[in-house]
Amino acid sequence: MDEIFGIKGQICFSKDLEHLEIAENGIVLCSRGKSLGVFEKLPEAYAHVPVKDYKDALIIPGLIDLHVHAPQFVFRALGLDMELLEWLDVNTFPQEAKYADPAYAKEAYSLIVEDMLKGPNTRAVMFATLHGESAEVLMDLVEQSGLVAYVGKVNMDRNAPDYLCEESAEASAKATVAWLTRTKGKYQHVKPILTPRFIPSCSDQLMQKLQEIQETWDLPVQSHLSENISEIQWVHELCPDTSCYGDAYARYGMFGGRYPSIMAHCVHCPENELDMIKNNGVYIAHCPQSNTNLSSGMAPVRKFLDMGLNVGLGSDVAGGYTTSILRAMADAIGVSKLYWRTVDASAKPLCLEEVFYLGTKGGGAFFGKVGSFEKDYEFDAVVIDDSQYHKCIDLSVKQRLERAIYLSDDRHICAKYVQGRQLF
Repeated sequence: MDEIFGIKGQICFSKDLEHLEIAENGIVLCSRGKSLGVFEKLPEAYAHVPVKDYKDALIIPGLIDLHVHAPQFVFRALGLDMELLEWLDVNTFPQEAKYADPAYAKEAYSLIVEDMLKGPNTRAVMFATLHGESAEVLMDLVEQSGLVAYVGKVNMDRNAPDYLCEESAEASAKATVAWLTRTKGKYQHVKPILTPRFIPSCSDQLMQKLQEIQETWDLPVQSHLSENISEIQWVHELCPDTSCYGDAYARYGMFGGRYPSIMAHCVHCPENELDMIKNNGVYIAHCPQSNTNLSSGMAPVRKFLDMGLNVGLGSDVAGGYTTSILRAMADAIGVSKLYWRTVDASAKPLCLEEVFYLGTKGGGAFFGKVGSFEKDYEFDAVVIDDSQYHKCIDLSVKQRLERAIYLSDDRHICAKYVQGRQLF
């Protein structure tokens, strides 16, 4: 880790939302797991440093998945003709119940960790299930892979099938503390995150207890927000004294502010909810594939960006059917075009520079200085061999990156670094 080294190739990264930084035949240097910056040629002070030359391959920062349901990976691409609430009852809950068995969890979670390891993502924020032992199994597997993640044991004590509903708020809280206690100090690359599934599945009593756990353990939080019209109406019926869905989290201290939070989707947020998101620094995980697959609608990402909100991308497996954030970038552009054409003609569609930023530095900010090759950012890098996609055609590096976003897959990932460690 202490050794300084560099990698050379066609380097692409973001400093801000609007611009794509490109260094053709550039070199990015790493020291103690952090970037020293990108250089056109090796500075004299680093003339002795070994540099791995990836020739004409693309080199990009590792991609960040801000929202993925790890137990759902095994049934991805099934039931995507349903809406959200029906899909949960028919597909999700029966499958997640199987994770009561840690042996099954190890077999199933191994599949998603292996998939993520081969792909372009280097970090993720992950839902497990309500089963603490199985959540620990997932944390073990991610740690062994070398990837970096937040993993959450899910909490839910109402409005779920008996086989997937915790006995009481007290039982849910007790199981969460037991999980946190067992895993405290166990990992270098994996951290716990508080995970109330969503307001309909968490009683007021449970939310109160989770607030107490959050304050004791100093935990960030992840959940869902304003994804589906029926879901929002349900929250209004369950919490009639709140001003909006987000307020149902905020009254228990789980909507940004002192403790960082990620809210997935935010497809139908009213103005007062967006103001709360901005004022509290809440991160939005935009999951374009599940926006369409589960008929939830099209998140107004242009509005989010114009407001200066914190936005990253999520795969939302299995609402999305691939873990690759490259695919999320492509889908984010497509969804934004539909929103512009069918909902708001003033909402300019997203462009390449913007979605690349969201999938790297935008989502990476939840982890700290992550998602760029700027100096002092953690050194996460992915090397993509896109050579088969620019034969017989003369393309710029930017055009090659665009094609890679739409066309490349795991076969084209030829090297991967996380915090300066080469995984392969």
